[in-house]
Amino acid sequence: MLDKTYSPEAIETRIYEGWEAGGAFAAHPHSHAAPFTIMIPPPNVTGSLHMGHALTFTLQDALVRYRRMQGRDVLWQPGTDHAGIATQMVVERLLASEGKDRKEMGREAFLARVWQWKAESGGAITRQLRRLGASLDWERERFTMDEGLSRAVREVFVRLHQEKLIYRDRPLVNWDPRLQTAISDLEVESREVKGELVHIRYPVAGAPGRFLTVATTRPETMLGDVAVAVHPEDGRYRDLVGRQLVLPLVGRLIPVVADEASEPDKGTGAVKITPAHDFNDFAVGQRHQLAMPSVIDRAGRITLAEIAEALRAEPAIAEPGFVQSLAGQDRFAARAAIKSELARLGLIEKIEPHTHQVPHGDRSGVPIEPLLTKQWFCDARTLAAPAIAAAEKGETAFMPRQWENTFFAWMRDIEPWCISRQLWWGHRIPAWYAPDGQVFVARDAAEAQAHAHRFYGHEVALTQDEDVLDTWFSSALWPFSTLGWPEKKPEVGRYYPGDVLVTGFDIIFFWVARMMMMGLHFMGEVPFRTVHIHGLVRDERGQKMSKSKGNVVDPLAIVDRYGADALRFTVCALAGPGRDVKFGTARVEGYRAFATKLWNAARFCEMNGAFPDAGFEPASAATPLCRWLLDEANRAIGEATAALDAFRFDEYAGACYRFVWNVFCDWFLELAKPALAGDTAEARETRAVAAHVLGLALRLLHPAIPFVTEELWDRLGYGAPCSLIRAPWPQAVPVADPAAARKEIDWVVRLISALRAVRSEMNVAPSRTTPILFKDASRASLARAARWAEAIGRLGRVSESRALDGVVPQGVAQLVLDEATVILPLAEVIDVAAERARLSRERSRAADEAEKITRKLANADFVARAPEAVVAENHERLQVAQSEVARLEAALARLS
Repeated sequence: MLDKTYSPEAIETRIYEGWEAGGAFAAHPHSHAAPFTIMIPPPNVTGSLHMGHALTFTLQDALVRYRRMQGRDVLWQPGTDHAGIATQMVVERLLASEGKDRKEMGREAFLARVWQWKAESGGAITRQLRRLGASLDWERERFTMDEGLSRAVREVFVRLHQEKLIYRDRPLVNWDPRLQTAISDLEVESREVKGELVHIRYPVAGAPGRFLTVATTRPETMLGDVAVAVHPEDGRYRDLVGRQLVLPLVGRLIPVVADEASEPDKGTGAVKITPAHDFNDFAVGQRHQLAMPSVIDRAGRITLAEIAEALRAEPAIAEPGFVQSLAGQDRFAARAAIKSELARLGLIEKIEPHTHQVPHGDRSGVPIEPLLTKQWFCDARTLAAPAIAAAEKGETAFMPRQWENTFFAWMRDIEPWCISRQLWWGHRIPAWYAPDGQVFVARDAAEAQAHAHRFYGHEVALTQDEDVLDTWFSSALWPFSTLGWPEKKPEVGRYYPGDVLVTGFDIIFFWVARMMMMGLHFMGEVPFRTVHIHGLVRDERGQKMSKSKGNVVDPLAIVDRYGADALRFTVCALAGPGRDVKFGTARVEGYRAFATKLWNAARFCEMNGAFPDAGFEPASAATPLCRWLLDEANRAIGEATAALDAFRFDEYAGACYRFVWNVFCDWFLELAKPALAGDTAEARETRAVAAHVLGLALRLLHPAIPFVTEELWDRLGYGAPCSLIRAPWPQAVPVADPAAARKEIDWVVRLISALRAVRSEMNVAPSRTTPILFKDASRASLARAARWAEAIGRLGRVSESRALDGVVPQGVAQLVLDEATVILPLAEVIDVAAERARLSRERSRAADEAEKITRKLANADFVARAPEAVVAENHERLQVAQSEVARLEAALARLS
């Protein structure tokens, strides 16, 4: 016998361990079944489960469980990402707490410590995914730094270098002074900063008293200025083009150049050009072949090495030794000192408060510094072209469709990808240098040595590149490297390309696009046929979750309190296409109640002898109630199947919820109670149908709520322990004359529902029963009312039902059901006049509320100034108010 109370904590761990021990998650490469592949977006090895993980992994798990039940050979590829910067930061903080320093330890000792940390602490995320119920093929778990994947990374690097798609260059890059590494554009986030716009007077050489004023937010970079640019059509400065300015503080002469990068209506229209520390200036410097001296080093400190000669050659316009005193200062301290000296010299025209966007490293949180450094690059534009073409031809489809526009916009404007990072943890770049600087790219040191011997004709000492690859480089190979490529393993041909990728829109550029590029280049085929993009998880008010707001939800705390199934069903129910998930615990509580409702219904069936019967043929069902239930089950199967095929997880959850809660529990089991109490042929059929449909419901719900469904499946005797996960997906069954069954039972359901609604509106106490009278009812309707008199009386609180004899009495409520008017005499159970007055007052209040909100939304100033979420909330409140007005008006119309 099932326990009286459903307790998730008592079953979830046991069931998951049973699945895993029984190999329920395993793919079968030699199977004749059609494969179905999903590649997990590998979480960082440093990570722990957050709500974004709960969303994406629940949706993926629902899909793989569904396809597994359809008989597909499912591979849901698990694994974790080595997370270069994040992991190095974690271990460095750990070492700092022990009083140790990475650089003092040396590279090899540090890397050994990272591997030790991974072995001890790096598996937290995979344990947490098990708690969520993720049915990943754990026997195939991969790590982006394991030997097989490392081999794939080296192979790709070497081949791309041979094809001249990987190369070294010294352009301007985003440099993170805290992490001491280059980072890509995608790892830079703009933050609003309240700064200053400093207007500096640059003396015009040979024209005493004349100045050209430039406005800048970064006066510390002026030490590296090599020109001032003005727009060629700007008449204010036309006579200065080609002339020289005296660079303040330094005294170096710099030219005025005409360039369209200068915007006449922005600032003063004149722009200082520092090519080594600004991306726009770098482009100007290239066009005008200007020098590019660096004046800020990798630690974000002032360096004078590249302007030392100019300092010696030119008379400084500053306090003697001032510029030299800046050497080694932090860039922001130097900014303050430079402003102070410029003010002393009378070279500041004005300083204005200025709020602007400043690029920051997304990991370190410090302002990035554009620097000229030698880095490795990948020719992303060449690799992007086939990926763009594949998406245009529909070889990979984005769902929802609008996300392909985001994909195209980035891919068509893609820049060279800086793939080198100045870290120790990661895939070390497979390039070796000879003493003369000659580079040898190879798969390993022995191959590099062989290349060098052929080049020089003798042995030379080689040194491997100190840098590592961007983490996303190895992640880009995930769809095929995890299958064993570059070896010709059967898994590569069977499971590549994948069927669908499920991920958030925030990594379309980081990961999706790069997998498309690498997959097409090395496999000749897109890595997945469909990309399903889901939104972000926000709080119940639609705000982004953040620690500072205090609205972060811990999914493991939700699992502890409500069970994994409640969390999973909530996520599915809220995951509509193209919209973010507004997550609140009230919804989880509601779906925890749904799991309890399912448990209680199963227990009711068990107590009434409704057990699975392998010999039962659903097509043999004869009673209207059983035929109606089977027909409703067919409809639910169709809706759930179509929804999962279309990645409409919300519609899938809705179809299952309506069928189980409303159809099966609220109506079938209630209407079946008299039959279940007996031992007639009708009772036996009712029990058999109840058991059959309960088993069907467990299968339908399994992708979303696997734990409670598996427990009930096992305990009620539908199959062997932990076998539901591989039970067949339900199929529609033949039903005799379903239209007649629908007509019969739907009429009863509509009548009882309408009676309940009227009684609730009129404040009739649940303990009071009332008769109902049928006016203008057909003989068929009266006969139906007689057949179902017991259920109508019990569920609708009806004392008797009969045809109206004479005129309609006073003090009644009326409702229309098909051709008939159903009359509820209420004079003896409520004060009709008082109820009419109450309904009128409530209707007026609702109408006033609707009018107030309408006026607010008609106010253009309110709509323009209010946050988008507030405007949307007011629209929702208006709909509620208008619905309430309509409900109350209908209630008033029913009273007579």
